[in-house]
Amino acid sequence: MSDARILIIEDDDVLGPSLVHRLQLEGFAPTLATCARDALGLLSRERFAAVVSDIRLPDGDGELLYRGAMAHLADTPILFATAFGDIGQAVRLVQAGASDYLTKPFDTAELVAKLRTLAHRRAVVATRRQEVFAPVMESSALKRLDAQLQRLASTAAPVLIGGESGTGKEVAAHRLHALSGRSRLVAVNCAAIPAELAESTLFGHEKGAFTGAVARHVGYFEEAGDGTLFLDEIAELPLALQAKLLRVLQERSFRRVGGTTDLPFTARLVTASNADLRSLIAQKTFREDLFFRIAVVELRVPPLRERPEDVLGLFRALVPMLAGEYGVAVPSIAADVEPALLAHAWPGNARELRNRVARALALAEDTWLTARDLFPERDLEVDAQASTEMATLEVARDDAERQAIAAALRAAGGKVGAAATALGVSRVTLWSKMKRLGLSP
Repeated sequence: MSDARILIIEDDDVLGPSLVHRLQLEGFAPTLATCARDALGLLSRERFAAVVSDIRLPDGDGELLYRGAMAHLADTPILFATAFGDIGQAVRLVQAGASDYLTKPFDTAELVAKLRTLAHRRAVVATRRQEVFAPVMESSALKRLDAQLQRLASTAAPVLIGGESGTGKEVAAHRLHALSGRSRLVAVNCAAIPAELAESTLFGHEKGAFTGAVARHVGYFEEAGDGTLFLDEIAELPLALQAKLLRVLQERSFRRVGGTTDLPFTARLVTASNADLRSLIAQKTFREDLFFRIAVVELRVPPLRERPEDVLGLFRALVPMLAGEYGVAVPSIAADVEPALLAHAWPGNARELRNRVARALALAEDTWLTARDLFPERDLEVDAQASTEMATLEVARDDAERQAIAAALRAAGGKVGAAATALGVSRVTLWSKMKRLGLSP
């Protein structure tokens, strides 16, 4: 993933910039945060392909960071870097849903390999799902929104979709496109486009237009044809590019970089932003004239806390869908789940709900899904003494499990299915325990 955005959380003055430089050389787009507060601010505003965090930070530790970030991570994988003495905490974080950990000093090539694997896996899952499952509309707020989308479907009016991060703005854009019957949808995350490549990425370029332009490139505006062009996180466009976009919308035509021929722009434009564009206009970071062009019709996707009726409906739809995606059996739902879902504030909205269900299904060691599976961070909130006692018990338990599983695998000749039968657990449970304990067949 050559344009994958990576958040590095590291306060070391040497290691942090060094990781950023190495990831840039590897084709990633890294951003550096040096404390938990700055990292949480970035995660609340932006989307990343992966996060790499030191487990010890000047204003908190990995568990504090993970609790705060959980609402915003969605399906974003997070790796923790830890010194040998903090491995117990790293293991607890992986058990709670973090993707993996590395022990310092680690090989940067190993980190790069893990990031490529995680970013690729995330892209494949997103492509398979395509964020277009039919919306679950139990609340009157979503029913009104869908009625508006149906009325707008037959028009060509530009639509701006607002709402907090994770509310489902992209789902609403897909819904509008599906109702319109237009030929294709081209979705662009403006925040993921490197500033120096933005114009070429959007409008294309001619061969020889700049160093490295070895062939003609068709940009997103041309690719969209007479379909729908969806520009997500429109507030992230640089001011210079906002001016070019305004001209395209005024003239309904554009030129490739280095080109001399005007090309028609016939697509329907849909944009989205979780930022308050009017506030950005006042700060002179977003053009007012562009705002009026893209917001001919302005819609808002309400946050999940304003529509609790949708929480349970979304949950019931997500469980079988994600179970099929992960290749696990659909679990039974414990009685404590629905009250816990309704009591939660959902700061990360529908994206947080999807993330919690996906993580719970991937890590569940039973055929039942419980509130503890969905909200594992509540188990992290213990005092230091209890944490130390738990760590001691966990080490003893893990050692015993590791020895038993290793013996069963040896007896079964490395066959996981036979070892699982001998141990009296399912193959999925055994694989989960093996991953947690660092064992392989």
